[in-house]
Amino acid sequence: MERLVIFKQAFCNLEPAQQQVVIGSAVAGGLILAYSLLNKKREVRTIPVGEGWWGAGENPQIEDHKIYSFEVQTSDDEITDLHERIDRTRYTDPLENACFQYGFNSSYLKKVVSYWRNQFDWKKQVVVLNKYPHFKTNIEGLDIHFIHVRPPRSEGQRVLPLMLVHGWPGSFFEFYRILPLLTDTQDDLAFEVICPSIPGYGFSEAPHKQDFDSLAAARIFLTLMERLGFSQFYLQGGDWGSLITTNMAQMKPQCVKGLHLNMISAQRGFKMLMSILFGRYVPCLVGLTREDVRRLFPFMEKNVYEILRETGYFHIQATKPDTAGCGVNDSPVGLAAYILEKFSTWTDLKNRNLEDGGLERKFSLDDLLTNVMIYWTTGSMVSSMRFYKENLKTNIEDRVDSRTGIFVPTGLAAFPEELMHCPRSWAEMRYRNICSYSYLSRGGHFAAFEEPQLLANDLVQFVKKVEKL
Repeated sequence: MERLVIFKQAFCNLEPAQQQVVIGSAVAGGLILAYSLLNKKREVRTIPVGEGWWGAGENPQIEDHKIYSFEVQTSDDEITDLHERIDRTRYTDPLENACFQYGFNSSYLKKVVSYWRNQFDWKKQVVVLNKYPHFKTNIEGLDIHFIHVRPPRSEGQRVLPLMLVHGWPGSFFEFYRILPLLTDTQDDLAFEVICPSIPGYGFSEAPHKQDFDSLAAARIFLTLMERLGFSQFYLQGGDWGSLITTNMAQMKPQCVKGLHLNMISAQRGFKMLMSILFGRYVPCLVGLTREDVRRLFPFMEKNVYEILRETGYFHIQATKPDTAGCGVNDSPVGLAAYILEKFSTWTDLKNRNLEDGGLERKFSLDDLLTNVMIYWTTGSMVSSMRFYKENLKTNIEDRVDSRTGIFVPTGLAAFPEELMHCPRSWAEMRYRNICSYSYLSRGGHFAAFEEPQLLANDLVQFVKKVEKL
């Protein structure tokens, strides 16, 4: 009753034109609600784990469960080949004052490539990569790469297992700045971290068969944790890592003590529609906070149009990844431009208005080029792009995971420059046990790479809250 009174007062304070918009929206919303109720699919509580085989040829039915040490290596021939390809690059002059509005500005690209060719030391960065222990193990026919970092033992300190999962166009290297904040800490809590490479990314073998999606990756990572001896553990992910870890929690909720995400997706529905229609005028009635309103509205300009501007790559990779992949897999400079443009724009959309794309505001060129080199030296760009097609061959909302709620304790970190803001009220439609929802003060899509301290703090406070429960 109280909400109706508030709504009536708010409605009366609107201009006549705004009142008409509200009335029309309510009618449209009612029709959409009726349609959604008639077509609502029955929700399931867990996803069957299933099994798969993604190796070359037939499944031999004999799986090697051993875990092998692995070391990142390079050679003079590899570096010479890179330099020769860089030296043969053809550039196109940028349009005047275009900055990053048309993509990676080629004037700044030349500066990045000059640093790459003349100053970047790949052999030194290989040593950096080998700072943490690397391993491989074969699961479902694929050699799965991961790093496994154990904290130095401290008396009275609790140590909890944690898996961190990256996305595209990132890699396990995204987590190198956050790892010491989670493992080598004086806090009463520390983590034993497992950080795998998604199959087809970096040093994990690419699937040889079609249909390898996030559900298959989730199953493989659950097997990895079981093989390492962990029956219960925490998960953290962003980008594809967010979906993969969510799927893991849907498959084996009894194993996942807590799920922490820095990219949040929600199911479309009546609640979301009402928030979009009325949230700007009466946010409290549709479950929005003032901060949600600030980040969401004007909805079309700040969210829908921006996503349309930034997701051309998405359509290409979800339809014909092998065609587009030919060029970037063959040209190191093309690969760098393709990857680094995302690290510019997805960190902050305003970077499109800068001649240098704002890349060095959050990252060093050494770190950025190390991530590029992981893709280049492994030739994994095409297989990483295919992951989009495999996940989007059919309507993703018809998949079993879209009809499965997430009931494990969940922590959500909302970074202000993420491509799409997801309010808690939207997230609750899918994540049914949200223990922590944080509005972070700064940072974008690559949270662990950009703001490792902020992400680590939020993750730790979430885990401590779950442990108390």
